[in-house]
Order: sequence, then structure tokens, then C-alpha cells
Amino acid sequence: MHALFVTLPLYSHLRGFQALARAWTDRGHRASFLVLPGGPPMPGFDALTLPGPSVAPPPGNVLALARHGARQTERLCRDGLPMARSLGVDVVLGDQMEPASGLIARALGVPLVSVACAVPMDPEPGVPLPFLSWPYDPSARGLKRQRAAEAVAGLLMAPQDRVVARISREWGLGDLRSLADCLSPRLTLAQMIPGFDYPRPAVGWRIAELGPFAPPDLAQGFPPDIRPDPGRPLVYVSLGTIMGRRAGVLARIAAACRECGAQVLVSHGGCLDGAQAAAIPADWVRDFVPQRAVLARADLCVTHAGLNTVLECLGAGVPMLALPLAYDQPGVAARIRHHGLGSVLGPLQRGRRPVAQAVAALLADPGPRARLRPFAARAVTAPGAAGAVPLVEALVAGSR
Repeated sequence: MHALFVTLPLYSHLRGFQALARAWTDRGHRASFLVLPGGPPMPGFDALTLPGPSVAPPPGNVLALARHGARQTERLCRDGLPMARSLGVDVVLGDQMEPASGLIARALGVPLVSVACAVPMDPEPGVPLPFLSWPYDPSARGLKRQRAAEAVAGLLMAPQDRVVARISREWGLGDLRSLADCLSPRLTLAQMIPGFDYPRPAVGWRIAELGPFAPPDLAQGFPPDIRPDPGRPLVYVSLGTIMGRRAGVLARIAAACRECGAQVLVSHGGCLDGAQAAAIPADWVRDFVPQRAVLARADLCVTHAGLNTVLECLGAGVPMLALPLAYDQPGVAARIRHHGLGSVLGPLQRGRRPVAQAVAALLADPGPRARLRPFAARAVTAPGAAGAVPLVEALVAGSR
């Protein structure tokens, strides 16, 4: 079988998609990627690069990003569909955040598999949109608030929705009007450990929670030049590869942790220069560390609530102090709070004192670590990308 993979040029999404494609080809199938100009190389896979210049997302507000996303969707559809037709693919695996994958799959007449590298976007009564920090609330009041949020989101995403509606009309695909209309109605592959997401009684049947797609690099051990004192707690601080440039936030977090008597290891994801890194009052500051190995020895993780880091904390059974910054991070943090796996600080609670109080409380509370044990056990048995292959094979076989 030949699968076409369509994703966004974001590191965490590309990493997940490459793991899925590798598992697919390991079973003897063929994988091709539809790639925007300027995207990273895809070693080992066929990469169809769209013609024309690369266009970086604007460093602007939400509306500017929405307009950029609309142009990207139209470009993938206009230029990508002829390229996809030439391949004769059997199935499309598409990023849930890019509606072009759903439009292309329908135009080709092949099954669509949605891929959730972040919080699943499958609509569910009571489950807020992924970028909101709201709790799960299927009550009448909660559903009313959810509808209001979706209306506001629709206004923000109007440029992309117009592209979806126009192309679906031109291609004779029916009445598709939004990103949600372009999701697969039959199968979503979710990078979730079972039980961490909010309940989804309406659409949960089609969501396969597989755990992290990319396997951990178990060959990398704990850094030998970092020697924590076993008699003091170790706090690991990481804001990911996109948010790690926030040197001031990292400095406040490190100072707050040291106030609590903790040792602090900060990873900034290669976002800071030497002078910025040296100004952070942590015991150790590194650009990158083997995160799984570090979490195996950490007592607490202070995180931006990016899903990849949170999944690794779940697997290691490490409580979290979440400081969500953007994207789906508020939604991920809300799930940490929902299950009692740590604490969440909002944008106005990130001064040195509130962070120190939260760190001290979490280090003294055995409750979150106890509640994490079932998640750590499920992480061990989660199939990851390999578990996706038989599901996709069955979907394609049942569609013929």
C-alpha cells in the first residue's frame, strides 16, 4: 500500500510523522510526503516538494497566522493535488491542523486518516477547543460556553474556512466549511496515553490513543557531567524548542526552585546564546539533554505543557508544574489539572514567589506521583507508531 503523509513544518509534528512513516515502510509499504518549500529533508522517504518559494509564518498576531495558514492550505491543495494524483496513493495520513489533507483525500477518492500530534481536535460535546484551559464540562452551561468559544474561533479562522469552502465547491466535495469538516470520520491516530485526554463518549470510538509515536532514545544515558546530590530534590526545567528563547522566564523559574532548596537543570532547546544561558541561576544549563534519562531521576518537571514533554513525564511518573504559553499548551495543562498530576500557573502567576510556592508544594505532596503510576504503566504498553499500521491497513482494506 502507498500512503501520502501531509503535515506541518513543525519539529514535533515532523518527528511524529516520520515515526509513523517509518513504521509504515517497515511493514513493506510505501510512504511519500507532500512537503512545503523550505521544509526539512525527509531522508528515507519520497518527498514531493511544492513549486515556488518558501514562505515563513509571520511573527505577528493570531489573525496574521490565520491568513498565513489559509494561504498554505490553498497552496497545498492547488499544487499538491496534481502531484498526489501522479502517485496513485491508497490512503492519506493528514495532520489534523492542516485541512488540505482532508480535501486532497476526498478529491482522490481514498480513505483519510487524521493524525493528532497534539490534543485531538475531533469535536466532542463538553470538550473545549485544544487551545483553551477550560475544564471538561458536558453540562448545559458548559455546552453553551463551548458553542460561544467555537463561534469566536470561527471568526479567527475565517480566512482558512473560506479556502476550505471554495475548494470543496470547485472540486465537488460537498458542503465542507471548516477544518473540523476536513477531519477523518473513521480514524484518528492520537499521540495520547490512554486516559489522559478528557472523556469522548461521542467520537472516542474512532480515536486510537497510541502513546508517543516516536520511540525514546534509550541509548542516551544521564549526562555524566551532571552529578546531582541524591539528598536534594532535582527539578528539570524545559520550555521546549520553540519557547526556550524566554530567558527571563527561565531565570525566574530557576531562582524560585533554588529558593526551595532544589537542584535545577535547565534545558533551553538551543534557543539562547552563551551570555543568556550563563545568566540563568541554575545548577546546570544545557541546550539539549536526553530528556527521558533526566526525567528518570527528576523529582519535578517545570514545563510549558507541550504534549511531547508531558507524555514523557507521564511515562516517567514525574509530577509537573505547567506554565502554558501558546498553541494547545493550555489544553494540555488543563488535563494535568483535571487528573491531579501537578499544578498549573496562569500568565499572571509566573513571578518568582508564586513559582517558588508551587514548586515547594509539589515537592512536598506525594499525591501527584501516586496518581501518575497508572499512566506510567499504560505508557509501557502503548504501541506507538507501530500500532497505527494495522489500523490503517484495515481501514484501506475495508474501503476497497
